[in-house]
Amino acid sequence: MLFDRPVLRTVSAIALAANLMAPAFAQQVAAADDSFSEIIVTAQKRDQRISDVPVTVTAWTGETLQRIGVSQFNELSAFVPGLNIQEQSANNPGFVIRGITSDSGDAQIAPRVSIFYQGVDVSRSRGSYFDLFDIERVEVVKGPQATLFGTAAAIGAISVIPNRVREGVSGEVRGAFGNFDQRQASAVLNAGTENYGIRLAMAYKERDGVVENIAGRNGSPNPARLQRDLNGQNQFGARVSLMLRPVEALQLDLVYTYDGQRSPGTAFKSSVLRPFGGDTSPFSFAELGGSPQSQAVLGRDELGLWRDVHDVNFTARFTPADSRWSSTHIFGYREFNSLEVFDADGSAAWFLEFAEDAKGKQFSHESRVNYDGDRLKAFGGFNVFTESGTQNVPFSSEEGTYLQCAARLVPGLPCVDAQGVVTASQATALLTRGRFTQLPYRARFENGATITTISLFGDMTFDATERLELTAGARMLWETRSSRYFSDQPASVLLTLLGAPAPLLPFAGTGGQTFSARGTNNAFLPRFNALYRISDQLNAYATVSKGRRSPIVQLNARNTPAGPVPNAVDVPAETVWNYEVGMKGGSGAVQGSLGVYYQTYDNFQVSVNENGQIVTRNAGSARNVGIEAEASWRPSRELLLFANAGWIDAKIRDEPENGVFAGNRFRLQPDWQAAGGIDARLPIADNLELFATPTITYRSRIFFELPNNPAIAQGPVTLVNLRGGIAAQDGRWALTGFASNLFDKDYVIDAGNTGGAFGIPTFIRGNPRLFGLEATFRF
Repeated sequence: MLFDRPVLRTVSAIALAANLMAPAFAQQVAAADDSFSEIIVTAQKRDQRISDVPVTVTAWTGETLQRIGVSQFNELSAFVPGLNIQEQSANNPGFVIRGITSDSGDAQIAPRVSIFYQGVDVSRSRGSYFDLFDIERVEVVKGPQATLFGTAAAIGAISVIPNRVREGVSGEVRGAFGNFDQRQASAVLNAGTENYGIRLAMAYKERDGVVENIAGRNGSPNPARLQRDLNGQNQFGARVSLMLRPVEALQLDLVYTYDGQRSPGTAFKSSVLRPFGGDTSPFSFAELGGSPQSQAVLGRDELGLWRDVHDVNFTARFTPADSRWSSTHIFGYREFNSLEVFDADGSAAWFLEFAEDAKGKQFSHESRVNYDGDRLKAFGGFNVFTESGTQNVPFSSEEGTYLQCAARLVPGLPCVDAQGVVTASQATALLTRGRFTQLPYRARFENGATITTISLFGDMTFDATERLELTAGARMLWETRSSRYFSDQPASVLLTLLGAPAPLLPFAGTGGQTFSARGTNNAFLPRFNALYRISDQLNAYATVSKGRRSPIVQLNARNTPAGPVPNAVDVPAETVWNYEVGMKGGSGAVQGSLGVYYQTYDNFQVSVNENGQIVTRNAGSARNVGIEAEASWRPSRELLLFANAGWIDAKIRDEPENGVFAGNRFRLQPDWQAAGGIDARLPIADNLELFATPTITYRSRIFFELPNNPAIAQGPVTLVNLRGGIAAQDGRWALTGFASNLFDKDYVIDAGNTGGAFGIPTFIRGNPRLFGLEATFRF
């Protein structure tokens, strides 16, 4: 694979450095027991015990995530109530908090869920995914959080804080292998003093596809280029962190991060069109790839993802000694460039072959001043955020195949026959009476946007009494949005010969022009919190907050007698009010939290597939109500039990004005979800222990589309994962066996998709059982 050689060189270099330094600088690493003390979080822009934060926060340390086998966003979501993350691919993740989905790749559409990396908003869908390696902690803050995390936090935020440079010399090397030819390697090297230092980290993951793709092999008569198996993995991430403290009060951190993928294609398996010699089950082999000619139009000669993300972060923290004041200044730059080629019809037919070429750049700056008094704590500042991006979608098809599969112009000729042979490929010859045997067709669609947001924010917490703490905050923002749209759709040669000249896809072209539109808006987004200390171990809280998804200048084209003209639709801002009460705390061996919330929405924005084009519509009003709970119990140093659960009733209001969406459940959101696990350790000799970490996750039925369709859904899913092995009690080394989806449960992670708009919905299966061995060495 493309990453193999540089990855092996990087792993070898860091591993060699680690082994050379270990004898001279070896330090004892204490065994992980962070569960004895509460996690310190920075969700409110200052260090706090998680039980003192008057909003619903779930936090996991990087060490704990390693112990339960979580290194990707979709794995994390199983252990956070109210969070679901769907990963079609690294290029197309869907982040769902309390029923609200943020997954659109359209450059004109604002995200709903903030993904923060090192204090910077990186929420744009095609650039938001990254591997969770060398992480200090992950905080998931639920409910509207515009004051804390910006306008994208309409319903919540996920904040990822990587490990910073530390004093001393330390490191870690980790390697793993498993079924489906899994190969994983990661390494960390840290060298620092009190005043300067460097930290290097990398992670590499590769795995063969879990869905066999017979395109170009197995004796299939359908023409296709040989393809890799589908739903595989090939990704590499690296981070370089530099720290300088020129004076005692000032710390400067410069961090560069790279994340990249060269993964095989996604298995959009048709539920109607079977592969040669196969069936339409999403859990059997597929035949995807269209035609050898189609790949040239789409930019690559195979299905897959080619994605590069570069991120630079510079943070200056000024903390004068013996002062209650401090300031933080964060500069962030991020760019992504991704090309994903996919077969949207889910079959061997040269029918719906697409690619998505997405590019984006963003720059942000935030300056914040904090005050930390005895009874008053506050922060305030400003943020400037600008981004520019495009989503370019090439389309390839064979005209006769398309028209036969979509409209059945030749009676009695199926698109794909019962043996899986693409008989629709004969349609061009039949319809032109042998004049043509094949008519390749290509089109291209591109949307783009430039968005600039300037905001002022402030927040103040006052201890009204020894037990009562009151908080009020707000963000005022001004936003400018400029949208662009281009469409190149030639008339179909075959339709022209048949006397009905028109493009194949039912969208208007722009006649070679690039249409543009511009809009401005502003918003005031407040929050109010109260925290009451019932005892030293137990707190109660209440919160009211407002969230908002920006209005959309949705631009495409429409035909008129005078030719194509811009079709600009202003989709109004979606607003949400969140009302929440809860309790959190614990004593000694027991920790827990319970939250109840109610949320109301106006101008609820939904993404729908209309004739193969994803557009945003106003579904009217919506509401959801839910409960979330978390608990952990450590009866002894060697045993920890943890569990969480969430219930939500999230629906579009069942009112006539909400049209076809009335009464429908939010997509990708189960009624119930729960997870639990055990972290057990058994000392067997001096500095030697056995360990086991079984976990179980449950999710009730989810719908994949709005309006809901029972056929485009996944029933309840229960998955069991297991990690266990032998380790040094001082943490110096470990040998671990691991298995995810231990009982090999069949389930799908997405359904419907582009094929659904043409009456041939496709399904993407979840991973089968994956297992292997992992070795870890630390110094």
